[in-house]
Amino acid sequence: MDIISAAFKTSAASLKDCPKTELPEYAFIGRSNVGKSSLINMLLQRRELARTSGTPGKTITMNFFSVNEEWFVVDLPGYGYAKRSKDLRASWEKTLWNYLEKRDPLVNLFVLIDSRIEPQEKDLEFINQLGEKGIPFQIVFTKLDKLKNAEAEKNIAQFKETMLEAWEELPEIYVTSSLDKRGREEMLGAIQKMNKEFNKVLKLKNAQMR
Repeated sequence: MDIISAAFKTSAASLKDCPKTELPEYAFIGRSNVGKSSLINMLLQRRELARTSGTPGKTITMNFFSVNEEWFVVDLPGYGYAKRSKDLRASWEKTLWNYLEKRDPLVNLFVLIDSRIEPQEKDLEFINQLGEKGIPFQIVFTKLDKLKNAEAEKNIAQFKETMLEAWEELPEIYVTSSLDKRGREEMLGAIQKMNKEFNKVLKLKNAQMR
């Protein structure tokens, strides 16, 4: 898939603030400093489209980016540690699940996992909640350029083994690097396929309503 255009559309603090659209959406989420902004910038080939920050928990709104005027990337607030109050974190969590469970154009959630560290309870807990609620998601391991291949393979294998303690089968998994663009073509190819299926279903739905 070629990225012809990519531009910031709007920010939303709640579900009702999200743009009214029938275009498919692909949301990205992960613990603070997992490399989410860098991954989005790499996928869309825009250096500073999604802003990066050394301050954990800086993203506090859902940020929408229009891609090729055909689909949206949604940069979601991170989960886990954040230098914010307990009440504010609870508010974010409520907004997040409201979006994930009720947002009709949402096709898939990409859950980002730092490949450099062992399985984290917060990640596994969040993934299990997605499964319980029936929210479609795929896993993206980030920062593969930060460690040797053998280390990365070991950490990823450990994460898969831990997941299989609660899951019968694993979701689609991507390994990526924002530095060398590893995984970019695979992810964009998957999005392209999901776009086609989404538009096929939407066309059928609109035809039935006539």
